[in-house]
Formats: sequence, structure tokens, C-alpha cells
Amino acid sequence: MSLVGSGAVAIWHDIAPEGREDFYAWHGTEHMPERVGISGFQRGRRYCAIDADLEFFNLYEVDSPQVLTGPDYLERLENPTPWTLSAVKHFRGVARSLCHVAGTWGAGQGGMVTTWRYDVPQQDAATHIDLMTTRILPNIASLGTVAGAHLLIADTKASAVDTAERKARAEENRIPRWVLVVEGWGDEKPFAKLCREALSDGVLASTGVVGPPENGLYRLQATVTPADRAAN
Repeated sequence: MSLVGSGAVAIWHDIAPEGREDFYAWHGTEHMPERVGISGFQRGRRYCAIDADLEFFNLYEVDSPQVLTGPDYLERLENPTPWTLSAVKHFRGVARSLCHVAGTWGAGQGGMVTTWRYDVPQQDAATHIDLMTTRILPNIASLGTVAGAHLLIADTKASAVDTAERKARAEENRIPRWVLVVEGWGDEKPFAKLCREALSDGVLASTGVVGPPENGLYRLQATVTPADRAAN
């Protein structure tokens, strides 16, 4: 299965040790169900690092980018619950982007993902998108051990809106402008090797990426959909 919809929220972060247990309880029983209860949100996933600079990666798939600037999502961001206000105080190193899905391929959902956060100069953006969407990612997604491959591009203006929920966190967000996500459903070591080789720093540089990308390997911890929420 490719990503559901043409919009996505991608979030990476650490958690302060004293907030870790509460984070898991809040995120699983309140926050993810709340998010997929917003009109247009189709699936939320949380991953934990195998080898990454930030411990958690969260991905929410939505019908369109317009959902992410619409009144329903904004209402939740401006009116966080008391538990949310308490939990997000322990977030550290947050990188968060509201994105449109520039390309998505795949046959299913993987138990592992590798993510890349990076930048491309504006003059090289069209070439980068063309190479990624016509050659590189479709080829990767066709491999039998790959469940999916996705290119996300941030709406930097929408991502920078300073809501009440953001203000409750201890630090400002970083906003990754370009995001790659590759999903795997095989063994960890071969999948990690495939990602290192197929999307090496050199390969990405040849498509217009500047500087070394921030790269991490993650294992799936939780998936929540509107159907899960409706069943409870």
C-alpha cells in the first residue's frame, strides 16, 4: 500500500527520560486516537529508533495538504488537552513538517523505515523531483524486500505556524524541507544495507541534495486508524 492521501505530517523527536513512561501512555491512548479522529486523517504510525539521531519518528497520513491547514486540525493544535500540555513538555529536538506527498509507491506497510531529512536548492528542485519520482524511488519500491518508498515536500509556512501546542514544548521546531521514507518488511541488516547503498549521500548529491542528509533507521511501534478509534 502506498501512503493514504496526498498530505502527511512527519515528526521526529527525543523524549526526556522523566517523561518517557507518560509519553507512551499518552501517545497511544489519547494522542494518536485524537489525531486520526480529525476529519481527513487516515492513519498514524509511531516508530522507535534502531539507529538514528532522534529516537522517535511519527507519520500521519491525510487526505490532502489542505487538511493540515484546515480548521479541524488547527482547532486541536490551538486547544491541546491537559495531558498533551504535560506530555509535550518532555519533547526534545523536534523536527516537524507538514507535507504534500510528491510521490508514493508500494505494496504494503513495512515494519521498518529509513528516513532522510535534507535540503535541495530551489533551482534544483524540479530536477530532484523528476529523478526521484521517475527513476529512483519507483526502482527501489519494485524490490521484493521494500514495502514502500515516498517523497514528501514540506509546506514551510504552514509548518511554522506557532500554535498553543507548539508553545507548550520546551524548544522551537526545526522544519525539514525535503523528506524521504523507505519502508521495509524483511530482515533489519539487509534492509539497512539496501538503504545505505540505494540512497547513499553520493546518490542523493547527484540529484541536487546539498550537505549530508540526516538519516535514521526505525522500527514500527504503533499504528492507529479511524477504524481503531471507532472500535473503542
